[in-house]
Amino acid sequence: MKRILHFLLFLILFSCTKDLNNSSVFLYKEYFPVVSGKFIDYQVMEITHDQNATVKSDTAIYQLRCLIGDTFTDNSGAIAYEYLRLSRLNESLDWTQKDLWSIKVENNKAQLVDENQRVVKMVFPISKYTTWNANQFNTDAKLTCSYKNIHQALNINSFNLDSTVLVEQENTRNLLLFKRKYEVYAKGLGMVRKYFKDLNINNFDTLNISSGKEIYMEMINFGG
Repeated sequence: MKRILHFLLFLILFSCTKDLNNSSVFLYKEYFPVVSGKFIDYQVMEITHDQNATVKSDTAIYQLRCLIGDTFTDNSGAIAYEYLRLSRLNESLDWTQKDLWSIKVENNKAQLVDENQRVVKMVFPISKYTTWNANQFNTDAKLTCSYKNIHQALNINSFNLDSTVLVEQENTRNLLLFKRKYEVYAKGLGMVRKYFKDLNINNFDTLNISSGKEIYMEMINFGG
């Protein structure tokens, strides 16, 4: 009888542990919520560099709304969500559709399809030990990502965010290249900040740019 009781206790503990390991709370999927109707508005600055162009550093400033739309079945047979991107120059103007992408969370991987380019944005569970290849599902070179500043509070444009995490994407600097890329996600919201620099430089000088792009995005509103 004692042996049977021990076996039953093991089964209960194993079942509870399995449920915990598969739960959204343990995995911290709340950092990448996928719910129809949710949106985040961003203030965006894009800078395109080309030393051979008439305007060597062309700057565009606008607002961007990223809206989660309806569900559909993607080409892998999984349920995905429309990801609409709408833009405007400022808050006095109406939104106009810019792009239609898609997102989904499958096999604990948060995936974004950007113009037929599937990128793994996050992998769960969120942990300092978690790493992944963002380009696992496309033909680009391997890009190893990891987490930093896990569950830290952050203030962005007067929004006091209780829990955020930084996704470290790339930090490379050499004679000819300067690449610095990361994104910040807030629990219950999604991405709230993006920092992107992909520059061709001269002689290690990050201010001597021959070509490349910079993108800076910060949340200014959310809803849904």
